[in-house]
Order: sequence, then structure tokens, then C-alpha cells
Amino acid sequence: MRMTRTFLAFAATIALATAAQAHRQWLLPSATILSGTDSWVTVDIAASNDVFFADHAPGRLESVEVWKPDGTQGEIQNGATGRYRSVFDVKIDQPGTWKIGTSQSGIMGSFKVDGVEWRVGGRRGPPPGAAGQRAPGAAGAAPGGPAGVGGEGRQAPRFVNSVDEIPANATDVQLTEMSGQNVVFVTADAPTETVFQPTGKGLEMVPVTHPDELVQGEAARFRFLVDGQPAADLPITIVPGGKRYREAEGAFEVRTGADGVVTIDWPVAGMMWLNAALSDDKPSNPRATSRRMSYTATLEVMAP
Repeated sequence: MRMTRTFLAFAATIALATAAQAHRQWLLPSATILSGTDSWVTVDIAASNDVFFADHAPGRLESVEVWKPDGTQGEIQNGATGRYRSVFDVKIDQPGTWKIGTSQSGIMGSFKVDGVEWRVGGRRGPPPGAAGQRAPGAAGAAPGGPAGVGGEGRQAPRFVNSVDEIPANATDVQLTEMSGQNVVFVTADAPTETVFQPTGKGLEMVPVTHPDELVQGEAARFRFLVDGQPAADLPITIVPGGKRYREAEGAFEVRTGADGVVTIDWPVAGMMWLNAALSDDKPSNPRATSRRMSYTATLEVMAP
């Protein structure tokens, strides 16, 4: 069901997030509940300090996926990228619950060859062996541009696109496996559960309360899993939208129980940014020593 996306897009997304830790990545749908199957949803995707207020950087459209209620892949239409946000449309032509967003994984890190630093992922560029980008260990390979200089005598690290390009004589190998989802849910007519089927890999959310049936003042419950097992004592951060129009951000944190279930009481109605993050030492790739996982969702809470 899942469409494979390039790791470079994921690396660029990670770079966007780490460029300024305060900037959060988000999606904002024009609606989450629809009647009938002849409707459209317009979605903004961006990163900014205040959620749902585009003032920093647009999201990458090539990393966006659409999961239909019947388990097949949908598509985005009318995509455009501006200075601060990207925007696209999805035609809702099936009844049930749709999932729209990004789901990516990859490995980032660094290593050295003959004392020269190389990095895995993180930017676009010619592959090793192309003009101005010699493979690690090749004669004359050095950090920086084609001449090996990163400007004013400073040597900048070179890059490879994947773990497979790390040579056998590499030293100081430090690799972290990274995975993340950033999604919204849209329901046409009655809600369905297909898009919530867990894969048993990484950090996932399986709702007890359907995400498109949230109401202010009514507690909602979501189950979080790590590799298919309950994610106990996992901190969940919720940030209400609309920070621009109030003095305090209004963010709050809750934690999952031993069964991986978190209970959330919504203090206000509106769009909510939910985020969970977890690190451990159980990567699936044998060359990595750690992994970082995240799960982000935009949820709409209705007034009672």
C-alpha cells in the first residue's frame, strides 16, 4: 500500500526541521469531515514556529502520499509551492476515511575516509563518481567543491546518498536510523479503519477514538505502538492552532499508559497539532547504532 519515496526528500525534511528546532512541520486541511464523494480537500504543508501560520518554509510536495479508504494509493492535484508554504488538492471520491501526508524513513550520519569527513544524506547533489564528486577513497577525493575547498580555506564535508556507498575502510561511522509520519485524516460519510492498520514497524498510532470524531470536552483515546508493541510512558505534545491571536501558546503534554493508550481532554475546539517522538537503540539496519522516530498528526476538534 505504501508508495516508496526517495530518501533525499526525507533528508531534506529532516534538515528543515533541524535548521531551527522551534520550527514545527504541519499540514492543514480545508476540511476533515465531508458529505458524499464528490468533494475536494485543499491542504497546506509547511514548517513554522507557530503551527498553521506559514512564515518560515514550504513543505516538499514530492514526499506527500494519499491513502484511500480501500487501501489503494490516491494522488495529489494542483500542487504549487510558494515562499512559505506548499498547497495541493485531493479529490475525495470514495466514502470512508482517507490519510494524507508523509511517511518516510532513512539513515543519516557521518563517517571518515583517510581523515576526511563524509555524511550520509542531507542534501541534493551529484552522486559519488560524478564530476566534482569523487567517491570516498578515490584518488584526490577531498571535502568541499570540485577543488576540495569549502570557501576561504574551510573544508566542508562531502556527501553520499545511502549507506551502501560507505566504503569498507571507513572509520568513525556514526549512523542513526530515522523514520516519521506527518498526516491528516479526512472522512467522507461514515468513518472507516483501513488507513489505521499498523505495519508493526516504527512508531505508529492506532485510534481508539476515531480522529474525525473529536469534540471539545469529550475525552479521546489513541494507542501508540513501537514495532507493534505498546509504547508505554510516551510523551505526547498537543498544540492548539491560533497562537497568533492569544498571549500563550496553549501547548500541553500527556503520556501514554502501560498499554500505550493516551487519553486527551480537548480544552478548546479547533485544529490541533499532535506530536510524539521517541529514540532507542533498536534500528533495523545493522550499520546504524540508534534510531529516532516521530509521529505527527493534525486533528480537528469540533465545538460541542
